[in-house]
Amino acid sequence: MADQKIPRATAKRLPIYYRYLKLLLDDGINRISSVDLAEIVKIDAATIRRDFSCFGALGKRGYGYDVEALLEFFAGELNQDNLASAALIGLGNLGHALLNFKFQKTSNARISAVFEVNPDLINTIQDGVPVFSMDDLEEQIAEQRIDVAIMTVPADVAQDIAARLEKSGVKGILNFTPLRLNVSRAIHVQNVDLTNELQTLLYFIDNDIKN
Repeated sequence: MADQKIPRATAKRLPIYYRYLKLLLDDGINRISSVDLAEIVKIDAATIRRDFSCFGALGKRGYGYDVEALLEFFAGELNQDNLASAALIGLGNLGHALLNFKFQKTSNARISAVFEVNPDLINTIQDGVPVFSMDDLEEQIAEQRIDVAIMTVPADVAQDIAARLEKSGVKGILNFTPLRLNVSRAIHVQNVDLTNELQTLLYFIDNDIKN
C-alpha cells in the first residue's frame, strides 16, 4: 500500500478498526459483515466498505470479513510490530495523566523520555520513565532515536519547542496546547484541544445535534 495514497479520514479510522477487530477476535468471533462491524464501531457500513476497498479485496461477497486475517492486515498497515518511542514534553497535571496512561497496552508506542524545566523533577524517574532537562532535548532525542513528541506545555513556549523538536529530527507531534504550530510539511502534527472538544460537545447537547 506504500504506492497508494490513502485518504486522511480513512487513515484516522484504521486504529479504531484495529482495536475493535482485536476485541472481536479475543471474544472468539472469526467472521463479521460490514453491517455488524458498523454496529460495533459506530461507523456506517458504506464508509467501512469504502475504507477497506482502499486496500484491495479484504472481504468476500456473501461471506464478510475474516476477523483474524483483517486484524493481521491492519497490524501490518499500522506497523504494530515496531514499538515507537515517544517523548513527553511537560510534566504538569496533563503530562502526569498521559504518563500514567499505558500507551503500549493499546498501541505500538511508549513514552521513553520526559522533558521538564522544573528542577524538582529533572533527573528523577516518574512511572518508570526518566525525566531530563529541556536543555538536553536535542541530545536525548537523537540518542534515543525518538520520532514522536507529545507536547503538554504552556502555549507561549509551544512554538519554540516545536521548532527545536523539528530540528532534532522528530517526525510527528501530538499537540495538546491550544496553539496551532508553525512547522514544515515534513513534520506531522495532530492537535488535541480538550477545551474545544468539550465546547463542541456542549454545543451539540444544547442544540440537540446527533452524531
